[in-house]
Amino acid sequence: MPHAELRYSADLTFSMDRLSEAIEMTVLTHDPGAGETKCRAYPATQFHHTHMLVDVAMLPKPHRDKAFLEALRDDLERAIKAQLAQPCAFSLALRLNDEIYITNMHIPGGTMV
Repeated sequence: MPHAELRYSADLTFSMDRLSEAIEMTVLTHDPGAGETKCRAYPATQFHHTHMLVDVAMLPKPHRDKAFLEALRDDLERAIKAQLAQPCAFSLALRLNDEIYITNMHIPGGTMV
């Protein structure tokens, strides 16, 4: 399950739903087994210059090699920028989590899944 964090100046106007869907669909186009992309947005009410920073993190897998990551990065850039109507400084980080990262479900009163 990939994760996408958006940090941006609060003067940017866009639909978080459409942007999240664009990110998830782009990831799934490149990696149909990736699952849902968990997206979170952090608008900055205090900032200097209009900007957006997108950080996408995924688990390492054998098929997620350099060529895969570069192609996904380029398509994510296009998909995200297509959702932005205003000029802004733009940064995109696509990274693989390290080998000690865990991901699972928490079920209160239940067992770890």
